[in-house]
Amino acid sequence: MRFQWDWIESVMPVPYVPTLGPVHPHSPFPALFDAVLEAAGTGDFLPHDKDRRWSSRKQEHVLVDAVEHGPDQTLVPTLVERGAGTVKVHVYGTAPDSLSTGADLARKLVVTHGAGKARVVWFLGADQPEAYARGGTRVQLKEFTRPGAGPDVPVQEYAHLPEGAGFAAFAEEMAADGFQFLYGHMQAGTAGPVLTVLHDGRVAGAIGPMETMPDSDERTRLLPQYFGVLPEHRGRGYGRALWRAAMRWGHERGAAYQLLQTEVGGASDRLCGAEGLTSLGYVQQRDCA
Repeated sequence: MRFQWDWIESVMPVPYVPTLGPVHPHSPFPALFDAVLEAAGTGDFLPHDKDRRWSSRKQEHVLVDAVEHGPDQTLVPTLVERGAGTVKVHVYGTAPDSLSTGADLARKLVVTHGAGKARVVWFLGADQPEAYARGGTRVQLKEFTRPGAGPDVPVQEYAHLPEGAGFAAFAEEMAADGFQFLYGHMQAGTAGPVLTVLHDGRVAGAIGPMETMPDSDERTRLLPQYFGVLPEHRGRGYGRALWRAAMRWGHERGAAYQLLQTEVGGASDRLCGAEGLTSLGYVQQRDCA
């Protein structure tokens, strides 16, 4: 099948492509939607897929035969082959019953594919009240038009840390924020540089890996990072220092932009707003019983 782009464009408030996630608002959307269909089931990554840095095989693909595509509503189901498996139905539509229709399809496909979870994903425009988006994520765009302010406190790469700085302990405490996963890749030498900030000689916060990748239009983008500060050290400006150091790193290496998803109302969300990032809208999702 092929998507009829004008059917999707009118009901897509956020620049988000199933299996790829957020993309630049000026991306070639018809080609991207067609490309994820063509790659479905092959296990291959598209050349510009940010997830290719973590694995040799793509673990999410579109269930092409189950796509429901019409002039007012498009449902794009995907299967995530991690753990027990998750079926996600991406809902592009504004009809009153769009979410319930998407949830019904997700529950049906969970049985068909023997997956453990059914989930529905939907989108809200940036003009929607933030209260409607609580519990979801905000898609944020950072464009590198100038170097930006430097960090207010010293920031250094993990590779240059003094002995006993305690990154392993930091990663363990921040496992819920992905740092234990990242540390495994750091030890294996499969992750780019990680920037850190110290408090009394110990790692108090980090951001990374610092990596760039061309997008589908060959524009260099700074890829999303794991980012966090230990709870006992928040409020000292460490998060802002790490963020500014990371943005300067991206600018110096020719990145045109970065896309992020931040928890609505969370610390990173507030920081990005204060640093002048552009909100492109919201992504919401929930599991279906």
